Amino acid sequence: MAINPMSSSGRFYYGAAAVILATVVGIAVAYPRLPEMVPTHWNAQGHVDGWSSKASLFLFGPGLMTGIVLMFAVLPWLSPKKFEVDSFRDTYLYIMIAVVGMMAYIQILILMAGLGVVLDISRAVVGGVSLLIALLGNVMGKVRRNFYVGIRTPWTIASERVWNATHRLAAKTMFVGGIAALLNTVFGGPFWISIALVMLGAFIPAGYSLFYYKKLEKQGELSA
Repeated sequence: MAINPMSSSGRFYYGAAAVILATVVGIAVAYPRLPEMVPTHWNAQGHVDGWSSKASLFLFGPGLMTGIVLMFAVLPWLSPKKFEVDSFRDTYLYIMIAVVGMMAYIQILILMAGLGVVLDISRAVVGGVSLLIALLGNVMGKVRRNFYVGIRTPWTIASERVWNATHRLAAKTMFVGGIAALLNTVFGGPFWISIALVMLGAFIPAGYSLFYYKKLEKQGELSA
């Protein structure tokens, strides 16, 4: 499938390609100075508990990022009728590049750790995830009913009205929760608070979707 670089979709795909290329270049530049085995996993206390060969960084960094982009490119073709992503394609691709950007950020942290830079990896990861949740929340209100992204509960999938109301709420809870979690992380607050804030940002609208569905059902106002 040819991509028109002048279209909005094309700009998202080329932006993702640029992020992936920059990650490849970063690994290649750091590669000669990396040890044969680099830390790639940390436990909750921030201690390394997993190592991988430095060559695997190309596979689990740019390789996985490329796989994510290809998946996002194919999923719209698989969508059944009435659940297409065309009505919110730019938002859909924004989510794609936000995820790819987060993966690039994680790759930077791994490279820094491999090069011997001292950093609080747990705090850095939690901060990055918090920012990602805020960025996703920023566009949740624009996500239309589909099977791939968003708050996909049985009740949002069953009713477009419930879907839209749930995602308008999620736009607020995810953005506020993500920003609050990021600030808590930056200013040295307990990790559990950041994690709780992020989880609440997603769980509150999920619970609301059931509540609102049952309310509409009781009032006889449900529609597909």
